[in-house]
Amino acid sequence: MSRICQIEIDDSGLPTPTPEIEQERKVAIFDLLEDNSFTLCARDGQDAPPGPFVMNLAIRERRLVVALSDAAGAPMGEIILSLGPFRQVVKDYYQICGSYFDAVKRLPPSQIEAIDMARRGIHNEGARILQERLEGKAVTDIDTARRLFTLVCVLHFGG
Repeated sequence: MSRICQIEIDDSGLPTPTPEIEQERKVAIFDLLEDNSFTLCARDGQDAPPGPFVMNLAIRERRLVVALSDAAGAPMGEIILSLGPFRQVVKDYYQICGSYFDAVKRLPPSQIEAIDMARRGIHNEGARILQERLEGKAVTDIDTARRLFTLVCVLHFGG
């Protein structure tokens, strides 16, 4: 049961997301809950806690806070990550997403496809950075990391 069974976003204190950002969040959460792989690492000589996990994502003091609890709601700890390593890739991701949304309205499919490939490449880079930052704390597969990166972007938008 090494998986996330519920995900919550704490966006208190952040600006209200745009309809596009809200849609990205809903899709990422839906996809994440449908299929994910998330395992906490063993620490301090203790066995890794089993899942499934309830995950709460928030930004506090310019850090990504991943609060985890078990399915019954008992706290299991927090993973706190600096947002610094994500800043440029999040900026690049928003820029390319803007280009993609503009392209869909006015460019031929071949040009849209090229922009979409670049968007996916930046998204993969963000997922890779997330996996690196989680090293020694938690392990995810690439698809889970991609979906979590989308949620980091949604939070970072307001942060």
